[in-house]
Amino acid sequence: MGGEDRLRGSVLGLGSALLFGLGAPVSKLLLPRTQPIMLAALLYLGAGAAFVVARPRRSEAPLTRADAPVLATAVIAGAALGPVLMLWGLARVSGLAGSLLLNLEAPFTIALAVLAFGEHLSRREALAAAVIMAGAALLGARGEWSGSGVGAAAIALACACWALDNNLAARLALKDPVQVLRIKALCAGAVNLALSLALGQSLPPIGACAAALALGAVSYGASLLLYLRAQRVLGAARQAALFAAAPFAGAAAAIPLLGDRPASLDVAAAALMALGVAALLRLRHEHLHTHQPLEHDHLHVHDSHHQHAHDGPLAEPHSHPHRHDALTNAHAHVSDAHHRHPHR
Repeated sequence: MGGEDRLRGSVLGLGSALLFGLGAPVSKLLLPRTQPIMLAALLYLGAGAAFVVARPRRSEAPLTRADAPVLATAVIAGAALGPVLMLWGLARVSGLAGSLLLNLEAPFTIALAVLAFGEHLSRREALAAAVIMAGAALLGARGEWSGSGVGAAAIALACACWALDNNLAARLALKDPVQVLRIKALCAGAVNLALSLALGQSLPPIGACAAALALGAVSYGASLLLYLRAQRVLGAARQAALFAAAPFAGAAAAIPLLGDRPASLDVAAAALMALGVAALLRLRHEHLHTHQPLEHDHLHVHDSHHQHAHDGPLAEPHSHPHRHDALTNAHAHVSDAHHRHPHR
């Protein structure tokens, strides 16, 4: 992966973080007028509506039956359980506290990516990620927790659900992102809507409904699309480190929206997180490595990793099942689908 691709992935990842981070304080404003399960349903139905309008690229690799178990688990963990737990907890803590607690998603995702899913972070990359997490911890040191510890625990559990979802999404990152997210959003929205109605909850006023649907289209729909496109380039661990900017964006938005006031620790934490993100963007991971034989389907061009014959005219980029033969080379790379190899 070249420096231009890495920069593009980083910009997409940071954009995803900013859009998602704004969702927490705005959701806090909507909670007095709707229940958490109903609000989660509307948020994901709004995201799903955005993907109904969006047209998938014909050149993207479609989902197959083999992807169903991973997609179903991602829907349950990340789109059905995670938002409900976050909103339920957010109703019991302050907007600033809820935003800051979302910092737990990044270390959970990185830990799962490295320990359970075979991704790799160099020592310098791990240090840069740790600096970002240190900024998150410093934000939490304000001691502005309001509400119950149960609410904080619910948001932490939501972050664990999203960490699992993030790593599963990395396994689907080569598939058509519009198709993946359309299924996730509409299934989760429909399930939560049916559950909330079965529990006797009613739809909120039309103004609140419209606001929730619009928020879902932006903070969940557009954010998730950018997340998947960034993860395709960067891998789950690095994208999770960049996504650590999301809680800070939410905390900053809570100042004008909810009347929260920043302390000196907030400014110091912002500087620390910015330093870590900047270091992560500058680092390069390069060494001699061997690509094992691999067969899969994804959008690609005929670069050094994709040298295979075609019959008839060729348009790029395109997708089709293809095989990678064993190849040994040295270039800058991350733990994407083509570079999941062991490191000493």
